[in-house]
Amino acid sequence: MADTDWGNQTSITKFILLGFGNLPQLQVLLFLLFLVIYIVTTAGNILVIALVVADQHLHTPMYFFLGNLSCLETCYASTLLPRTLASLVTGDRTISVSGCVAQLDFFASLVAVECCLLSVMFYDRYLEICKLLHYAALMNGRLRFWLAAGSWVSGFLEAQPVSFIQTTLVFTSPFCGPNKIDHFFCDVVSVLRLVCADTSRNEMSNITVTVVFLTTLFMLILTSYAHIITTVLRMSSPRSRHRAFSTCSSYLVMVTLFYGSGMVIYLHPKSSYMLENDKLLSLFYTVVTPMMNPNIYSLRNEEMKGAQRRRVAGKRLSPLQKGFCLRLT
Repeated sequence: MADTDWGNQTSITKFILLGFGNLPQLQVLLFLLFLVIYIVTTAGNILVIALVVADQHLHTPMYFFLGNLSCLETCYASTLLPRTLASLVTGDRTISVSGCVAQLDFFASLVAVECCLLSVMFYDRYLEICKLLHYAALMNGRLRFWLAAGSWVSGFLEAQPVSFIQTTLVFTSPFCGPNKIDHFFCDVVSVLRLVCADTSRNEMSNITVTVVFLTTLFMLILTSYAHIITTVLRMSSPRSRHRAFSTCSSYLVMVTLFYGSGMVIYLHPKSSYMLENDKLLSLFYTVVTPMMNPNIYSLRNEEMKGAQRRRVAGKRLSPLQKGFCLRLT
């Protein structure tokens, strides 16, 4: 922190991420918990990627997109959790302004990519269930490549201007009081609480981005799901109905968790901020969702279980991966 007296306006060179510092007696337990979550998240998602790449039976559009999602979730967790773990071990919760901007920017880009990728995955489910006879022709290798690449590129491209505007508005505004961010990562909503100038533009920007981007994509997903339900109800085979509902229901649960927690955090007005609730909700879409996605989307599927057994039988996985596979199957 710069050597200046706190007044109406302060120059800040670093922030303090309070995280869960209000629970000093639980720091060791929190470290172990987050460490286990990080290991399970990275191991589970890397296992999905390895199986999708190695097993010919999983070279389908659905698992291609799931592999992309697992790659995204690994980046997601690695953006936030290592910094949180380090602060729990060392007790050093400071982060430079440039580091805060970088974390905020990269986090926003990954959120945008995930929104696009989830929409693409539901579109794939829609084509397979509602356009079954034309699915192979429609969702060919070229289209699925461009849909996945487009999700990554458009997510980063769309997030960059928004992130630039947000960070410019926030970090060119005067700060008042202590440089403490009551969160476990640099989130634009939390940084806004330190600004002593009028933040109505920033709040309006947050709401506009959330409504236009998150809500629009979420509504597209719900529309696709409505068409899927209509088609599934017309199926004559109970087995086919159960399989379709099982796959799409797991998708919908995680999408609702991801979008719902994000929209609650970024849409409610500043006057109603509840700091602890915000942190708990943030845990859902930044920590819990990446950890649960491999199990919900992939590793419990019969095709993925078969791939795990084939890899274990073929001795093509490391002992650690074999143990992970056997435990899940």
